[in-house]
Amino acid sequence: MRSIRFATVALATAALALPLMTGSAVADPAAGEKAAPHSHATSDRLREAAPEGFVVGTAVAGGGHHLEQNYPDPFTYDKEYRKILGRQFSSVSPENQMKWDYIHPERDRYDFAQADAIVAFAKRNHQVVRGHTLLWHSQNPAWLEEGDFSKEELRAILREHVTTVVGRYAGKIQQWDVANEIFDDQGNLRTQDNIWIRELGPGIVADVFRWVHRIDPKAKLFFNDYNVEGVNAKSDAYYALIQDLLEQGVPVHGFSVQGHLSTRYGFPGDLEDNLRRFDALGLETAVTELDVRMDVPEGGTPTEAQERQQADYYQRTLQACLAVDGCNSFTIWGFTDKYSWVPVFFEGEGFANVMTDDFDRKPAFYALRDTLKEAARKDDCEKHGKHHKPGKHHKHGKG
Repeated sequence: MRSIRFATVALATAALALPLMTGSAVADPAAGEKAAPHSHATSDRLREAAPEGFVVGTAVAGGGHHLEQNYPDPFTYDKEYRKILGRQFSSVSPENQMKWDYIHPERDRYDFAQADAIVAFAKRNHQVVRGHTLLWHSQNPAWLEEGDFSKEELRAILREHVTTVVGRYAGKIQQWDVANEIFDDQGNLRTQDNIWIRELGPGIVADVFRWVHRIDPKAKLFFNDYNVEGVNAKSDAYYALIQDLLEQGVPVHGFSVQGHLSTRYGFPGDLEDNLRRFDALGLETAVTELDVRMDVPEGGTPTEAQERQQADYYQRTLQACLAVDGCNSFTIWGFTDKYSWVPVFFEGEGFANVMTDDFDRKPAFYALRDTLKEAARKDDCEKHGKHHKPGKHHKHGKG
């Protein structure tokens, strides 16, 4: 039975349980029936289903590949998208709006409009924010990557960026992805394609953690990466590095697995074991970017079997996180296929999210919802000694 969450986290997230709209709750639809469109029932919200102290998040679509698509900015112009974003989730992560190329497009100019809007939206909807990201080898602006800077200038640019961005949102960010994807799949530091490590040396990583902590001592500071769900060369490299940094007194608070999964590959069955070993170091852990892409012919749709497998991957990832006491944050990388990054970057794969283009809920959505409810029942059982009954699984419904 999963133990009760830390008291401080429970207090911090108590406000997140406040409903966004008033009104009487509506019972779950019977199995196989379709929920009423735009239902506001608390029983249909992921954030309400979650155990106390456990936040359920999503990436906020915008920037990046979205700028090249044939639709206006989703967060700004899609009212139905925003409605579901506020109703379903207790945590939000800017998908691209806090990355270097978006928020710092010119050396002497920042663009905070979208990031400010997301942070304000989160406050209105009693949500926490994950900051993403400060030190990364990708999505850096051309002025930075192609500039002719001395090591001293480059270090000053990085520190000024961190000071400006973290300082602007100090007290408003729950977790920061401080260093993102600094190892390759063989467990080697990205000493060539990461401009910061290449030019300033590996020690710059520890420096950035120290800078962020001084500016916002309440934020939890994370390493974040993909293909680290299981115990492998890459996650081993993080484990060794974090041990070393902790011994030096560097303020590293967490390790997060992104979780960009595909049904063409097996599920990482050692995910829970991997999270547990980082938890044993005294770190918080998190799932930060979960989606599960599928192979579907162009113009086709997933089969029921594919959707069942997708739901299974979502559910098992969530179960692994829930089983580890320090894993208190679970984020899916977008909730609707309408704005997914997957088809843009993975030819022949798609349908990776828990809702369709029209915001219809897939089996994966219900797998998450019912797993959260079951975990909440277990926590309640531990608190009050009550018996619990398994939750139902449904197949259809609107966001």
